[in-house]
Formats: sequence, C-alpha cells, structure tokens
Amino acid sequence: MIIATPRLLLRPARPDDLAGLHAVMSDPRAMRYWSCPAHGDIGQTRAFLQGMIDAPRDQSCDFIVEHRGRVIGKAGAWRYPELGFILHPEMWGQGLAREALSAIITRLFATTTLPRLTAEADQRNAASLGLLGALGFHETGRAANTLLWGDEWCDSVYLALERGHWPPPPGAGPAAPGHNSR
Repeated sequence: MIIATPRLLLRPARPDDLAGLHAVMSDPRAMRYWSCPAHGDIGQTRAFLQGMIDAPRDQSCDFIVEHRGRVIGKAGAWRYPELGFILHPEMWGQGLAREALSAIITRLFATTTLPRLTAEADQRNAASLGLLGALGFHETGRAANTLLWGDEWCDSVYLALERGHWPPPPGAGPAAPGHNSR
C-alpha cells in the first residue's frame, strides 16, 4: 500500500530504509518524546525497522515517510488502533506531519472498520498535542509515570479520533509543527 500526497510518499518499510530511519531515531531532538531515548546503536534501529517490516498487515498500517526521495520519518498505526509518528527535526514546522497523518487517517477509515483511532503523547509535547488536536483528536485521559525514559518518569495524555469526526471541520485548529507521538 502506497500513498502519495502533494509533497510526500508514504510506503511500506524496506531493509534499505535503515540509514535514513537511523538518522531520525539517533537524533536526540526527534526522540525526546518517543518511547525510548535516541538510538545509540544502529542495531536498535535495525530491530525497530524489522518490526515495521514484519508487522502483521491485519494489525498494522505503518509507513516510511519520504520527502523528495529521502526517508524523513515514519507514521501510521503501528498496532491498530494506535497512531504514531516521528519526523527528522530538519522537517519540523513545514506541515509535513499533518499532511502524512491526514492521508493515513483517511486511508485507515476507508479500509478498516475501526470505530476510532487512538494516540498517546507526553504531556510536555505541545507540538504533537497541537497537531493531534488540529486533526480532530480529543483527550480521553491522563496518567502519571507511564514511561521510564532513561532515568526520567514521563506522564501521558491519551487521545482518540472517532470515525464520525473525520475529516475535521475547516479551521479546526492550526497546523502545529508536530514531530512525534509515542
């Protein structure tokens, strides 16, 4: 399954995506609010990438995000119904995460019977929370100390987007420069 948007190509992961994905996942800025610190070893990224490649298609719809032929991140439902995304910091603030997620959400609601999509974000990640809000996600709960990131406990915000609320109405919110959601 491949999705082309005006500026992006969203496609299944391949083994040759390793260097591009590692450039994202080894960057501490990109990984600040991810589920683990930056990958210090390419083997960590190789395992992550292999998980994307091997994910059962009936449980996952995850994409490598390409911009002008360069791997700049990943986005999609890594496991139904949870949406996640991460882009290289050089690509933040250009509306690319919103472009990718809009296309993916449209595809997910068109090709599955999922009643809703969910997301989880660190409560300090204002960019991702803003982006998810602009896409129509609403907060469903919060929890403290949900993730041990290095030696720091992080808190989570849980969000959902109901099938009937997609697409969001025009002007639903700004295109925040979101960069990742764990």
